[in-house]
Amino acid sequence: MGQQLINKEHITHKRSMKAFIRKHIGWLFIIVSVLAIGLFYFYPMIEAFLLSFQSGAGASLKYVGFDNWMRLFGDPSFLAALINTSIYLLVQVPVMIVLALIFSVLLNDPTLKFRGFFRTAIFLPCVTSLVAYSVIFKYLFGVDGIVNHFLLNVGAISESINFLADPIWAKIIIILAITWRWTGYNMIFYLSSLQNVDHSIYEAARIDGANAFQQFFQITIPLLKPIILFTSITSTIGTLQLFDEVMNITQGGPGNATLSISQYIYNLSFEYTPDFGYAATVSYVIVILIVFLSIIQFKVAGDKK
Repeated sequence: MGQQLINKEHITHKRSMKAFIRKHIGWLFIIVSVLAIGLFYFYPMIEAFLLSFQSGAGASLKYVGFDNWMRLFGDPSFLAALINTSIYLLVQVPVMIVLALIFSVLLNDPTLKFRGFFRTAIFLPCVTSLVAYSVIFKYLFGVDGIVNHFLLNVGAISESINFLADPIWAKIIIILAITWRWTGYNMIFYLSSLQNVDHSIYEAARIDGANAFQQFFQITIPLLKPIILFTSITSTIGTLQLFDEVMNITQGGPGNATLSISQYIYNLSFEYTPDFGYAATVSYVIVILIVFLSIIQFKVAGDKK
């Protein structure tokens, strides 16, 4: 009798252990990833937030409370960087999204010849080096660059234009550069989604008398709404973190006419007298802007989740 009780308890224990393992085995697969994400993502974010209440660098760091946050509103360099980044965001992102949509629709046409070539050509800029293509744009629009030579040869201008020394032209070149590089990236998302759409939907629309514009706005756009939301948010995040193009094409000049927030953070950390605390404060402005703009985009898109 005693042996039977022992065996029964042993079986019950084994069953409870198996149930426990089945319930928690998923954690065995993700625990390393969870720890890595916590260590390399969330811990630095928390440390950066705490750092934003300090000033100085290294051993000279000292607690200054909200002084860094109050300093933002009176910092002309930060305000210039914020305005410049906002201009890049408001101009470049919509233009890039629209171009990507147009290209994806055109390249989804089964009757178009050399579709593979055009898809590759438009996507190819995405795999180029950020530094390499930025330097190329810098030389293209230089005083002795190809653009000036072309305009002089066709008689469009009488003397070379110093594009990079003009505040407006310098911004336009930055916008052209990032649009050239990232349009193909967004196009791939739209194109892959369109290829999963049944062509009979468009055929039915054509039979009902819908023209190309009506099909685009009443069928394509609604079907791509989740992907448009995704690319809008990722493009917004990328533009708010803009650094390589500004750093390599204009170095933030002329003056601070093209300075971005990310470049200003770099300058505060490495170019000027290091002030890691204030740099962390400026970096959290990007975080706040990303969260705020993402919420707005979700609301505009009508996503109720």
